Order: sequence, then structure tokens, then C-alpha cells
Amino acid sequence: MSPMDQAICPLSIVPVRKEPDDRAEQVTQWLLGETADVLERTAKWTRLRFHHDGYEGWADNKQVAVPEGAPEAKPVRSVEQFVHVNSSTGAMLVPFGAVLPGYDQGRFHIGPEELTFPGRTTANANGTAVMRIMALKDQWMNTPYLWGGRSPFGVDCSGLTQMLFLAGGIRLPRDAWQQAELGTEVEHIGLATTGDLAFFHNDAGRVIHVGIVLEGRRILHASGRVRVDTLDSTGIYNREEGRHSHKLGPIRRIMQLRP
Repeated sequence: MSPMDQAICPLSIVPVRKEPDDRAEQVTQWLLGETADVLERTAKWTRLRFHHDGYEGWADNKQVAVPEGAPEAKPVRSVEQFVHVNSSTGAMLVPFGAVLPGYDQGRFHIGPEELTFPGRTTANANGTAVMRIMALKDQWMNTPYLWGGRSPFGVDCSGLTQMLFLAGGIRLPRDAWQQAELGTEVEHIGLATTGDLAFFHNDAGRVIHVGIVLEGRRILHASGRVRVDTLDSTGIYNREEGRHSHKLGPIRRIMQLRP
């Protein structure tokens, strides 16, 4: 596949649409430095398949660039909530999870330009995957819920799990129902451990929500905002509302997976 058949995100956060229309549903977001295969082009839009999760959607041509070379096998990502870097066109925001192409000792490239990145990255991460995830989770607290969001400015439930697991070195697919097909089943909530994924279903049995199990029978999830609630055999108990907000489905252990 030639470079013209691939694309790289040149901006901080790009909305990805279900259809090639500015009014269409945002199904996900494309972050700075992430790459994709080009599936289709029109006069205004490009349909992409993202390398990090295989998801597909439409991005505005003005927000799509051609990469300088082949995608990196193990891209380095930022694990700072956000960092401003200076570029030739002005300040650029680098959000949590953005890829830093060609990263080496605090410097990376966007196109031909070399930029300085002063923050933490996955290049110098220490500890196990679950340790890295737990060390970074507090940066996401109170992030507002946003359908299709994958950034600290707005995130949905599966976007939150995907981004934290990427920081831990584990790739997850985009949607909650896809994530529920990975790993091994935890047979009982009493056997769940920190870092497991708990899934929640509607009355029809379809997975509609996901969160990360924490110690002390708690769960980190995005519902209205990123928050920590109580997890029990019924589901998620919201103390503020005095009720269960989500019905517990399967619990899956993902930590044995690798990129």
C-alpha cells in the first residue's frame, strides 16, 4: 500500500462522522498522529479505517494529511491530559493518547516539522499494564460524556476504556460490544480484580456500557461524566441518585492481551 493510500491526523482532535456530512453523527474521534487506511475519497470527505482499532468513518479532507512514511509498529503516545507545543503555524494542543511520530528524547515530527514535547509518554512507561492504567485514571475524572469522544474534553464509555488501555499498552476495539468479545470471562463478581472490564446490558441483553473495575467493589466509567461508582451483583449503584443506573452483564479479564 502506497503512502497515498494512507492518512495521518494533523490536528489535535478530529471528529469522525458516520456519513460524509457535517451534520452526521460523530461515531469516534481521530487524534493527532494516529494513522489510517484510506478507503474512499470524495470532493470533500475521506472514508478511513483506523490502524489502532479497525474502526471506520468519514473525516473532512481539510483535516486529513498524507504521512511522511509507513505507520510505526509501536507508536509512542502522550499520557498527559493535554500539552501545548509550538509549531510553525502556532500553538498546537496535544491531548492524552495522541501519537508522537518519530518520538525520540522529547522530540517528534508532524510532517517535515520537528516539535518539542515536554510531557510523559508511553516510551518511558514503567510497571504492569494495570499499574499504568491506575496511575493515569485520575486525569480523566469529571471529563464530560460525549458520544464518540476519545479525549479529555469529552469521552464516551468505550472511548474511556480504549484510551486508558492504550496507555497501558493494550489495544481495544472501539465499541463496548466489541470489547466484550475479548479476554476471558470472570465467572463471578467476587472474582473480579482491578483492571477487569465490566459490561452492562439493556433489557434485550445487548451490551450498551462498559467500565473498569477498581478495588473495593467500585467502577470507573463515563456516564454524564467520568466518575467512580459502586459495583455490585446487580450493576452500577449511583449513590447520588440512590438507584442502580446500569444492569450488570459479563465481566472480562483483558490484561493478558498485548498490542
